[in-house]
Amino acid sequence: MAGPGGSGAGGRGVVISDNWPGYSLDLFTYPQHYYGDLEYVLIPHGIIVDRTERLAKDIVQDIGDNDIVVLCVLKGGYKFCADLVEHIKNLSRNSERFISMKVDFVRLKSYHDIVGTGRTMKVLLNTIEKYKPKMIKVASLLVKRTSRPDGYRPDYYGFEIPDLFVVGYALDYNEHFRDLNHICVINDHGKAKYRV
Repeated sequence: MAGPGGSGAGGRGVVISDNWPGYSLDLFTYPQHYYGDLEYVLIPHGIIVDRTERLAKDIVQDIGDNDIVVLCVLKGGYKFCADLVEHIKNLSRNSERFISMKVDFVRLKSYHDIVGTGRTMKVLLNTIEKYKPKMIKVASLLVKRTSRPDGYRPDYYGFEIPDLFVVGYALDYNEHFRDLNHICVINDHGKAKYRV
């Protein structure tokens, strides 16, 4: 199977293979001002939503009776974080146990919204550990497959993707494409058009 198949480490993520052709842009709606700027849809919005719902369920099961403090990494993480928190709230609402949840935000200068190199993440985790939480779990929508030895693996991730230039679902390119719901691969025309 060439498409998104198989499971990641311990069944934790959907693996999108290097030869996955993606979906034709004609199959979906997306903002007209990006016509001609994108190569193809890598992950449609509906699949992102469904996968995020499953991650929320896994997190709730693992957290047990602990309260949750969600630390959202801006800017690219906000959409995933908002959706994830909403799914956790829904699970809490429909269960016997109420999950207490606080959300806070952090901005990291060298963080590019996708877990690629683990360096920035390790710095953040070291800072959080000073507050002595019971447990720290990292959730990321995307993990890029790289040949780098410091490739960081979060505890939860939605999709493992090839090392592609992706935009959409709050992942921007020079502040553009934040209004694109699908995760798409940008083409050379789009890169040139929005280059600073």
